[in-house]
Amino acid sequence: MKRVVITGLGAITPIGNNVKDYWNNLLNGVSGANLITRFDTSNFKTKFACEVKNYDPLNYFDSKEARKLDRFSQYGIISVNEAIIDANLDFTKLNTNRIGVIFSSGIGGFETYENEVINFAQNNFQPRFNPFFITKIISNGLAGQISINYGLKGVNYCPVTACASSTQSIIQAFNYIRLGKADIIISGGSEAPITQASIGGFNSMKAMSTNNENFKTASRPFDKTRDGFVVGEGAGALIVESLESAIKRNAKIYAEIVGGGENSDAYHITGTHPEGIGAFLAMENGILEAKIKPKDIDYINAHATSTGLGDLSEIKAIEKLFNSNLSKVQISASKSMTGHLLGGTGAIEAISTCLSVQTNLIPPTINTNKVDENIPKELNLSISEKTLKEINYALSNSFGFGGHCSALILKKHTD
Repeated sequence: MKRVVITGLGAITPIGNNVKDYWNNLLNGVSGANLITRFDTSNFKTKFACEVKNYDPLNYFDSKEARKLDRFSQYGIISVNEAIIDANLDFTKLNTNRIGVIFSSGIGGFETYENEVINFAQNNFQPRFNPFFITKIISNGLAGQISINYGLKGVNYCPVTACASSTQSIIQAFNYIRLGKADIIISGGSEAPITQASIGGFNSMKAMSTNNENFKTASRPFDKTRDGFVVGEGAGALIVESLESAIKRNAKIYAEIVGGGENSDAYHITGTHPEGIGAFLAMENGILEAKIKPKDIDYINAHATSTGLGDLSEIKAIEKLFNSNLSKVQISASKSMTGHLLGGTGAIEAISTCLSVQTNLIPPTINTNKVDENIPKELNLSISEKTLKEINYALSNSFGFGGHCSALILKKHTD
């Protein structure tokens, strides 16, 4: 089996339109929540979200290209461009037959779909659809576009597992490379779900916070007063590469990928198992694959969406797995700042986990003032302030509707 490393990072998020700004704002506990600017929220229960700020597609694309791409694809391409530059990849000097793209989106071009259907209805149901309608909405269109942009002819697909999607894209990139089927894979995920139908749909499920009076602090993982997740948008890209290829290119290495667990709750289409069965199995299998023990994990970037059942089921899984070593592991929840990017969330959290491994810095969990009494007191939650801690192994969790559970294990690269 080949060793696999991360050599490039790219991101556009609610708290930073590049990796440097995203990471600095994470460490400084900046909230990305704001009142929704995309549409009139007067009739909606939730009036806020974590939008990407100061975004103009014409700063990144010409007008013709921008019209062909849904917002989720635009975000994804922007993050990939940054990651490629960061990794110093020159595709003219590489075998592009062995470079692939595994890039996710949970719901794809939701904004385009909504706009086209509204226009269809407003035009007396005359079928005058945009010729790019289908290519803009399909979730796999982004992965395809990335491969086309750079002429990459290796593996190319889009895992769609709701909010576990982009973590699974990274795990699948890891698997392809360690099995020798590729040298480099661009992985990650993107989402642009801040639309009328999305907000209305999540409201009808009672999954999303309606704390409009305190929207800046509404995403409060582990807090006794949490009332649902805050939706976010953006993208994250990671260049996943064989160690052999990275050494040959003299590439900088952020961290090594050593394990990935993928399991199912097999319980409910939207709710996590109360005891966190799938989460437990995913973490356990990732740790086993890494050939380490739970006590070796120094840091967990929790899925922690700020929902009542979800936060507790993840904590129960962690408590069961880490048992007597529970007090040794540090836990934080970056969704307190970024909100929940659905299919893109695993990618931006893998980026922050990667940077934590490299720098030994753990971003805080903000907005958590009254820790739920059902959470064990010996649990080390990074609350309010960043934490300095030696990190040799870290774990990043992502769980999605349908019971999909994934856990990515990263190791500090030392040789």
